Amino acid sequence: MDNQNFSTTIWVEQSPAEVFKAVNNPRAWWSEDIEGSTDKLNEEWTYHFGDNHRSKMKVIELVPDKKVVWLVEENYFKFTKDPGEWTGNKITFEISKHGSQTQLVFTQIGLVPAYECYNVCRDAWTGFIQKSLGSLIAAGKGQLKWYEQSN
Repeated sequence: MDNQNFSTTIWVEQSPAEVFKAVNNPRAWWSEDIEGSTDKLNEEWTYHFGDNHRSKMKVIELVPDKKVVWLVEENYFKFTKDPGEWTGNKITFEISKHGSQTQLVFTQIGLVPAYECYNVCRDAWTGFIQKSLGSLIAAGKGQLKWYEQSN
């Protein structure tokens, strides 16, 4: 059976070190509404998007210039029957050099089509990774409000 966890990939000209640094700064590409340290092993931090989505994350793996993994310790969605759908998921960023380019593979292990939030979450992550994080890596500035231009 195919892996059904949501995943998206970007390719950039920047080095793995630059990609790693950008990934570890989610305030610049995901949300300014993040509290806590996001770039230190075993640190916990929180994210919220209005009253629609809140998460408590823990950095469980940091391999410089290669990999970042966040564990979703707690989650709340206002818009799903099961507000804790993401709880226990792992959000991974795998970085690798291929010739002159760097590949970043984002995967949310546990975000599967059976989730009520799957389509909304897939579309949001695709935008945040492809547009905002990609822009932060390539141009030095994330596009935190990318979704406002896409509607």
